[in-house]
Amino acid sequence: LSANCSGCGPGYRTPLDAMKGPREEIVYLPCIYRNTASVRPDYLATVDVLPSSPTYCQMVEPVDLYFKCGLANPHTSHCLGSGQIMISCMGDPSGNGKGGFVLLDGETFEVIGNWEHPGEAAPFGYDFWYQPRHNVMISTEWGAPKALLDGFNPAHVEEGHYGSNLNVWDWTTHRKLQTIELGPDGAIPLEVRFLHDPDATEGYVGCALRSNVFRFYKTEKGTWEAEKVINVPSKKVEGWLLPEMPGLITDILISLDDRFLYFSNWLHGDIRQYDITDRRNPWLAGQIFLGGSLVKGGPVKVLEDPEKQEQPGPCIIKGKRIPGSPQMLQLSLDGRRLYVTTSLYSGWDKQFYPDMIKEGSVMMQIDVDTDRGGLSLNENFLVDFGKEPGGPVLAHELRYPGGDCTSDIWL
Repeated sequence: LSANCSGCGPGYRTPLDAMKGPREEIVYLPCIYRNTASVRPDYLATVDVLPSSPTYCQMVEPVDLYFKCGLANPHTSHCLGSGQIMISCMGDPSGNGKGGFVLLDGETFEVIGNWEHPGEAAPFGYDFWYQPRHNVMISTEWGAPKALLDGFNPAHVEEGHYGSNLNVWDWTTHRKLQTIELGPDGAIPLEVRFLHDPDATEGYVGCALRSNVFRFYKTEKGTWEAEKVINVPSKKVEGWLLPEMPGLITDILISLDDRFLYFSNWLHGDIRQYDITDRRNPWLAGQIFLGGSLVKGGPVKVLEDPEKQEQPGPCIIKGKRIPGSPQMLQLSLDGRRLYVTTSLYSGWDKQFYPDMIKEGSVMMQIDVDTDRGGLSLNENFLVDFGKEPGGPVLAHELRYPGGDCTSDIWL
């Protein structure tokens, strides 16, 4: 998130122009202490990612985070053409689900008020993306914050504490126009991405619980629909919470040229790269395992895998065995470097990857083959958040100061 949203950022006219911009030099990450042994406040970290810099892979300037808003559990932020900042929220102050949006002044960061009209918040909230040329915004639904707090309870799905809808909004009037019901295959829709082409009327959303990616699109009638285009099959296992383990797609992003879609399977432990040139028929172009719950020698044994993949070995970088699993993603503007962190949500981290709570999360970098497809680990890059002065911390979302693949929207 840039320090001032009232400007026009680096000034790229199109997504393809942005791909020709300079290499990223620093990355911002929120770092979370909740559910760890520390009682220190959360903070914003700045990581040097320029290989020629003497502080490459180090922390530069931690800044304490203080945030106030009318709703609770803020998540996604986007800068608006008006100079304001808009932030989605997941619940009310009591921990119930409530998908509302807060507007901030882009210079003072003072709360202006709610974006949506009174009484029109969605049942649940999480992510959002807007496409101003088509006067539309689409938001997603995770679940009630009080149900997420201490980890995942499968019974909460049946009890209605998790969402399964996409909410379509009129960008100009702030009115909710339509609810797209994704059904059980679309349970827990998290990150949503329109194509970067500002004329496009389609995009993708990752649905965590059954590890599906849906394509959403505008129909000839002017309404919006969705169809499932990618499925990561669950694996039959023993030694785990349930008899079948889903991939749990938690983050997705699209390259600025709208050619590749990337997502992380936080339970299985892999990142996948799909060619989406044929929008309705994506095909797998690259895959890499970076830890996860299926690592050989761990407590989980795979009994049946529809994809017939071997259980991966542990991910080791610079002598450190990586705790946790790939989660948040950020792609360089030119599409050649993918940055990855491992923390999802502190309560879920504690449940599924307790070693990460003790050791802290990490930041890794993947080299991307943009010609033929393919992913490979940069074994010289590792930021270990277990070595923070205040103790191990959980690093989360990655953002560049001048805009990136998950925040830039062209008007």
